[in-house]
Amino acid sequence: MKYLHLIWAALFRRKGRTLLTLVSIVTAFLLFGLLDAVRVGFDQAGRSANGAQRLQTGAKISFIQLLPMSLGARIAQIDGVKDVAYANWFGGAYQKPENQVFSFAVSPNYIDIYPEMKVSAEHRKAFADTKDGAIVGEGLAKKFGWKVGDQVPMQSTIFPDRNGSQNWPFKIVGIIQVPDKKSGAFYDQMFLLNWKYFDDTTPWNQGQVGWYVTRVKDVNQADRVLKAIDELSANSDHETRTLTEQAAMSAWMRQLADINLIVTSIMGAVFFTLLLLAGNTMMQAVRERTGEIAVLKTLGFSGGSVLSMVLAESVLLLLIGGVVGLALASVIGPAVSAGSGGALNLPAAGLTSWVIGAGLALLFGLLVGALPALRAMRVNITDALAGRA
Repeated sequence: MKYLHLIWAALFRRKGRTLLTLVSIVTAFLLFGLLDAVRVGFDQAGRSANGAQRLQTGAKISFIQLLPMSLGARIAQIDGVKDVAYANWFGGAYQKPENQVFSFAVSPNYIDIYPEMKVSAEHRKAFADTKDGAIVGEGLAKKFGWKVGDQVPMQSTIFPDRNGSQNWPFKIVGIIQVPDKKSGAFYDQMFLLNWKYFDDTTPWNQGQVGWYVTRVKDVNQADRVLKAIDELSANSDHETRTLTEQAAMSAWMRQLADINLIVTSIMGAVFFTLLLLAGNTMMQAVRERTGEIAVLKTLGFSGGSVLSMVLAESVLLLLIGGVVGLALASVIGPAVSAGSGGALNLPAAGLTSWVIGAGLALLFGLLVGALPALRAMRVNITDALAGRA
């Protein structure tokens, strides 16, 4: 473009204002990139299970519905299944309700399903032999100052015992070691108790299971195993839905909140504010250059040329901020995912996200620049040079 040098000079005529506006645009598109990564992460979770080492089976209707204990033995007989464990959500809190911990009542072989968790043979035996025993993540133990042998009072936010009390005493009998903190941060914060103790103590369970975790022999056969598990309960009163662990987490979140609506609402508010901010910047920039625009027209620039240059300036401003923001999101998203130990899945911005982002930057650039460009096009040379425009 032969007028690029003029557009660039006009854009950075007031460097401080332009840079501050760019920071706002970059922030908006960074947020867009991260939130779009959340959306993509949830969408990807429901795709093929092949490649997944573990599958999670829960009730098809709702994750709060329980499943029969007998289903575990039937799942174990499916070709391609290596191990089957089961668990129930406990909903524990330490000392006060806000100190929530990831607490589960689990079967004896639950740790075997998760090789990411390392528990010594001594601690495993103590867990199996101690009815009210619990093993906890090393990070969780450090957080609350727990050590092996401590008696820990826990409050269940869901399940009372047979006397109606929600205070449950536990004895710490083992520590979960997580060698890879980057991929296993979630396990580092876990509190595991014996399923049998949970089932015997609360009247609300009665031999039922919250969900099953299946470890497959061949990750390339996970899709087939998944379908076979769900076929076991087809047309029964306890139909199941089997998903990968990532997809199961996404399904839980979707039952609690409409993720797409939340993302759309946040981005709508952010971009509306961005339009006001960038629009005000462009209006001020054109107003300050009224005399210069009159000079351009005196030199032979048509009204259409002036309109095009102002629009190009606005679009360039939004595109620069959009590209930088999306590039930062592509770096920050995967870094956050790695740091969360698998608790978050924020993939780098893909082609679709870049296309949508570029399209939004172009659209917002045109919207922001429309009124200032029309004003510049209509500038009267005589009035502008006389200071009356």
